[in-house]
Amino acid sequence: MQHVVIVIHLMVVLGLIGVVLLQRSEGGGLGIGGGGGSGFMTSRGTGNLLTKTTAGLAAVFFVTSLILSILAGYNRKPASIVPGAPTSSVPSVPGAPPPLNSGGGGLLNQLQGPAAPAAPSGPQVPQSR
Repeated sequence: MQHVVIVIHLMVVLGLIGVVLLQRSEGGGLGIGGGGGSGFMTSRGTGNLLTKTTAGLAAVFFVTSLILSILAGYNRKPASIVPGAPTSSVPSVPGAPPPLNSGGGGLLNQLQGPAAPAAPSGPQVPQSR
């Protein structure tokens, strides 16, 4: 499904680029095919046709972009960037502290090893020597 939408999206992008480049620019720009009445349509009719085609292709471009973003996030699962680290199956609430006794502990707890240094029992006063 995603491959089909990508192919449609790329064809729309190429068509949109071509239609935009065919339009007559106000400031001179490319100005290809804009002069004279020898074309297959008058300049006013060509402008309306190109404007409507551009609007239609732009709408299809936005729709395919939204579909691709929805398809990209559809099967997304949480993963760890650290190899071998356990992934949490509990959904996290924004702003909530992490669980204290989660069994395996965090990466920092694993790196510290089994014995953590004991916390001081009272305030430490600097002593001069």
